[in-house]
Amino acid sequence: MTEARTEWTVDDVAARFAEAAETAHKLPRVRPGGYFNPWMTLAMQVPERYPDPERLYRPMPPSPQAVERMLETMRWVQWLEVEQRHLVWMRSNRYRWEQIGRRFACAARTAQRRYDAAIHLVALHLNKGH
Repeated sequence: MTEARTEWTVDDVAARFAEAAETAHKLPRVRPGGYFNPWMTLAMQVPERYPDPERLYRPMPPSPQAVERMLETMRWVQWLEVEQRHLVWMRSNRYRWEQIGRRFACAARTAQRRYDAAIHLVALHLNKGH
């Protein structure tokens, strides 16, 4: 499943985690099974249904290849400790270093170093197979 690469770099791994976070946000919301509300179907049959500028529109769903890459990336986090997983996922979701530092009770620079170490560890595991 891993792409045919000669070697994974730290930047490649970080970009893949960022892509996985973006893909996860594009997935449809999870709803309980059997939920059905016909009211919206009736409300949308109004002839003047113009795009509402105040409505929050969901992005297009991700492609199957993007979902497959996201699932592969999620398997990579098994090589990390729980704290490292949270750190990598927060950074992939574009949290600022100050916010990450507050979450982990450390300085922003310390959070950066821990993130770099976690990404480097994933890259080492990926390159071990080649």
